[in-house]
Amino acid sequence: MFAERLAGDAARIQAHFDRVLVGFDALPVVQAMSYATTGGKRLRGFLVLEGARLHDVAPERAIWPACAIEALHAYSLVHDDLPCMDDDDLRRGRPTVHVEWDEGTAVLAGDALQALAFELAAHEDCGAATVRADLAVSLARASGAQGMVLGQALDIAAEAAEAPLSLEQITRLQAGKTGALIEWAACAGARLAGAETAPLADYARALGLAFQIADDILDEEGDAAKAGKRLRKDAEAGKATFVSLLGLEGARARANALAEQAEAALAPYGQRADPLREAARFVISRES
Repeated sequence: MFAERLAGDAARIQAHFDRVLVGFDALPVVQAMSYATTGGKRLRGFLVLEGARLHDVAPERAIWPACAIEALHAYSLVHDDLPCMDDDDLRRGRPTVHVEWDEGTAVLAGDALQALAFELAAHEDCGAATVRADLAVSLARASGAQGMVLGQALDIAAEAAEAPLSLEQITRLQAGKTGALIEWAACAGARLAGAETAPLADYARALGLAFQIADDILDEEGDAAKAGKRLRKDAEAGKATFVSLLGLEGARARANALAEQAEAALAPYGQRADPLREAARFVISRES
């Protein structure tokens, strides 16, 4: 069952984080790092582990990049929640890091998690030096000014723009902000195996956009208690979203079409990719 598989991988990732962080000094910033990497769906880490299984890569190799992408994602959330960014006080049903500690600790915890992500991606247990270099360089591109940070910068610029973004502009923004890390995660297993990444990249691009559309739908009509974060903030800020441009039913239809597109991209892998197909359905039906 998909939910059990996802939960099992989340538990493996958490256990590995616990082992990694236990070697750090017991400083507030390390406590904040542990706090930020606790909980969540671990979808990105699941994509790494599932992609590795698809290519017969040993789990003891795959767990390192799985934790790397979760550390990178956690850093992005810690910084995104700061008052100078989205100014959120709730994440995963708990106070955000800057609320639980302070802004300085949150900034440093995010910085340290970003550094940790590259350390994990380049760990010797991942394999040959060429594999580790490929993982680290591709993660840098996915997370920086060609990927996630680009998307975040476009998002900030949109808040100051006189006119709302078009559908094409929002799609480009979210391809960076949300999609780039999802694509890296989906392709990491193939990178570990030295295999072709194109089918999984096609899968992930559709999956990432479907994920964001589902987020916009949740922000419009979700339950804040289930989501574990403040909702309706985009509408309050007057930001253009997939829902504001397509309407709720149009957004749902688009998310479903993208999920089908993601599933179709997995045809080269046959039934072995069924868990990834289930992931595509999961992202458009989730409540958090």
